[in-house]
Amino acid sequence: MAQTEAIAVLIPDSSVSRSLRALVSSREFEVVGVITQPDRPKGRDLRLHASPVKALAVSFQLPLLQPPRAREESFLAELRALEPELIAVAAYGQILPPAILDLPRFGCLNVHTSLLPKYRGAAPIQWAVLQDEAATGVTIMKMDAGLDTGGIITQEKTPIALSDTSETLHQRLAEMGAQLLVRTIPDFVSGRIQPRPQPVEGVSYAPKIKKEDGRLDWKKPARTLWNRVRGLIPWPGTFTYLEGSLLKIWQAEVSVATGQSGEILQADKNGLIVGCGRESLRILTLQREGGRRLAAHEFLAGHKLERGQQLE
Repeated sequence: MAQTEAIAVLIPDSSVSRSLRALVSSREFEVVGVITQPDRPKGRDLRLHASPVKALAVSFQLPLLQPPRAREESFLAELRALEPELIAVAAYGQILPPAILDLPRFGCLNVHTSLLPKYRGAAPIQWAVLQDEAATGVTIMKMDAGLDTGGIITQEKTPIALSDTSETLHQRLAEMGAQLLVRTIPDFVSGRIQPRPQPVEGVSYAPKIKKEDGRLDWKKPARTLWNRVRGLIPWPGTFTYLEGSLLKIWQAEVSVATGQSGEILQADKNGLIVGCGRESLRILTLQREGGRRLAAHEFLAGHKLERGQQLE
């Protein structure tokens, strides 16, 4: 059924641009337009930079819209002019008004990076790691007016490996979501798959991550802090303070050593270990504010730390 669905795609950043690439690469669809966020100022000179999604859309010579707000009437008029039969959405970052949800014949489908109804909201990947989940996945959902409450069309699961960070998981789920979206749309529009209501049981939320979420509370168990370290990469990262100076922690693992919460238990060629509420955290990679990211043994070679010093 080559090019039987005209699709407008709302998509904002580099990782989820995989969904756009997958749709464009498929012979099943005609992508009639791409909607992404406006160019943003970056760098010291605050020059406007286009997103990778915009660059991809331009390379494919696709109509491109970049509204500051999805509710603007001028944007809605442009979107109507594209006459999409279906709209695919991936991490767009704005609440879509009924005027958009009701516009396409087949509605709006969202690529959500959790196994709904778990982790509705802005940061499902980070919270899956923070909460020590053994697995997560992607859901293709038919959008409604609620926050990630629409009917489930398809889902795919993946384990969360001990080596995963939110960054590696983000990349894997982006690819999974792109491929699942392309496989799902033909069956959905043909009626072979019908959305099913989300279960009432098991609902949880994944609020937006804030910078202060990165501060380590050494009274927590070591595994909790280890999950925080890997769950908050690349932003905001985790941090602590030593005598008023900020230290960023980039990589760590759980150690069975015991001691007072926040106390440096070991700081020598064999490693840097800090006491926690239960067990301890072996810090593998860290960074002093304004300095370079260093392996623990490299850091200790230039920054003398003593057993008994306290991290806060």
